[in-house]
Amino acid sequence: MKRNGHETGGVRRLTLVLEYDGTEYRGFQRQANEPTVQGELEKAIGKLTGERTAVRGSSRTDSGAHAKGQVVDFLTHAPYPEETFIKALNWHLPANIKIRAASQVPLSFNARRDASTRVYKYTVYNSRWPSPLLMRYSQWVPKHLDVALMRQAAGCLVGTHDFSAFTVALPPTRSPVRRVSRWDVWREDELVLIEAEANGFLPHQIRRTNGVLVKIGLGQLADKAMKEIMNGKSSDLKGTPCLQAKGLCLMHVNLRNSSIGTRNGHETQ
Repeated sequence: MKRNGHETGGVRRLTLVLEYDGTEYRGFQRQANEPTVQGELEKAIGKLTGERTAVRGSSRTDSGAHAKGQVVDFLTHAPYPEETFIKALNWHLPANIKIRAASQVPLSFNARRDASTRVYKYTVYNSRWPSPLLMRYSQWVPKHLDVALMRQAAGCLVGTHDFSAFTVALPPTRSPVRRVSRWDVWREDELVLIEAEANGFLPHQIRRTNGVLVKIGLGQLADKAMKEIMNGKSSDLKGTPCLQAKGLCLMHVNLRNSSIGTRNGHETQ
């Protein structure tokens, strides 16, 4: 039998769109003896299908970071419709991880390789006093930020660059070059929002880069400092904070196969 052009009698590959509050987790990727989003999802799939399966994520979010649109895929022999996967997995998953959409995709689909860009938003709460309601989802900066200076500095991040200065030591086989489509900065009342889109991000790249932008916004660094770091003329980032992961959220993953998209709570093809 076929469903939406795919064989359903044997193994199938499904993709899910996840939303989660990462506060209680050591990131997305499975770790031994540590709570992770991947670990919780694989346990929920096992309870539903009786299968041991490994899920692949489009992006490995940091410990404490959140997601609104994480995309994962996995193999299953279970014959359930996509809607059943959504409802049943949401029953088995903890309250801070939920499925927003599901779709059957070709067996060749790979959530990581087939992602063309990832979109992350960082939230800074820029107010004199902290907010109990926002403390789990933003970095508090009490002194006023000059958003215009931050936006100007962020402009030099767009394009294909070596981001070695903003990440950890990488293995020789991993390139520090990434293609950034945009790095936007704007203010909404007391929130300063920084949204970045790229073909991929390096470990801690977003939080370290945004830490430089915050120092520029505070007047503690000249706006030319970002360009100097990018050009290798300044590599001294001492005193520049790596912003807290709680302000970071994976908003959306753009897939190369644009025919896979979310509609009305479940993915359509």
